[in-house]
Amino acid sequence: MSVFDRASAHIRSISPYQPGKPISELAREMGLDEAGIVKLASNENPLGMSDKARAAALAAIADVPRYPDGNGFDLKQAVSRHHDVAMNQIVLGNGSNDILEMVARALLGPGSSAVYSQHAFAVYPLATLAAGATGIEVPALDYGCDLDAMRAAIRDDTRVVFIANPNNPTGTFIEAGALERFVAAVPRDVLVVVDEAYSEYLPGHLAYDSARWLDRYPNLLVSRTFSKAYGLAGLRVGYGIGQPDVIDLLNRVRQPFNVTNVGLAAAVAALADQDFVRRSAELNAAGLKQMETFFDAAGIGYIRSYGNFIAFRAGDGAAVNRRLLEQGVIVRPIAGYAMPEWLRVSIGLETENARFIDALKKALA
Repeated sequence: MSVFDRASAHIRSISPYQPGKPISELAREMGLDEAGIVKLASNENPLGMSDKARAAALAAIADVPRYPDGNGFDLKQAVSRHHDVAMNQIVLGNGSNDILEMVARALLGPGSSAVYSQHAFAVYPLATLAAGATGIEVPALDYGCDLDAMRAAIRDDTRVVFIANPNNPTGTFIEAGALERFVAAVPRDVLVVVDEAYSEYLPGHLAYDSARWLDRYPNLLVSRTFSKAYGLAGLRVGYGIGQPDVIDLLNRVRQPFNVTNVGLAAAVAALADQDFVRRSAELNAAGLKQMETFFDAAGIGYIRSYGNFIAFRAGDGAAVNRRLLEQGVIVRPIAGYAMPEWLRVSIGLETENARFIDALKKALA
């Protein structure tokens, strides 16, 4: 018997998370020049990071020989002011994925269950299975969350409900009133995790402030990230906000020093540069329009997106993806989300979007 055979069955059953293909990997595989490759696979900010965040990150390099502030005081203080919540309502993570993993470690285990939607972020089932819990996947409604069905799926052993809003990879959105009614209907001993990784891209008339719900719903946890609109994907900084007793549980399983010196400093500066976030959102809105206009004209089906990406129907998704890669354009196959005919493309700069559109025309021809 091997070490693999000795591992728990629920760990052996996990299919590892597949990240977007790196530019360097595609260059090696296809013999392409890295400078000519366009990566629109991982929902990164095409503007990069703000100048203020870059300056703060560079300055923080001097402190790399020392451990970071394990409590993340400065960043918690900045998040506290941004959301108008107390500092003991904040937990920091190595990206928002880390927050989701903390939830699973703190609340899930053998004999318990978590509820999430079909086509939802892959980390929800991964974290659930890794904890030895049962995942309850609820069939999607128009590629998004069927809230009534998700409420009905909650069992006596359910400890967590995961909801992404907007949802990745489909881009669907739940308006604030419907989402709050769902949270209100969930039993108070079940934690509702609302994953808002893409909330900064919402247009003003759809934006909502879930932090204002925390006093009414003590079983609510909101997770956020600096990886998308703030452009700090490579630094891995996220946070969760909730009631102090929930945050206390997460801190009990949180790895010490889980956010680096550089990440903490850059995130504080990034949060203060809301002009950069607005520019990022404006560029994204224009890019979504550029993509939708092309898809409409070409008769290509797509799901209206409220994030910084859009899923479109490619037919043979694997074959079309291969043809795009051969042209030096990286998008994201989503067959692993039970959507083999679809691909997801991140919104880039106008020129990058145009490059994708031209490559897709050739790939489909």
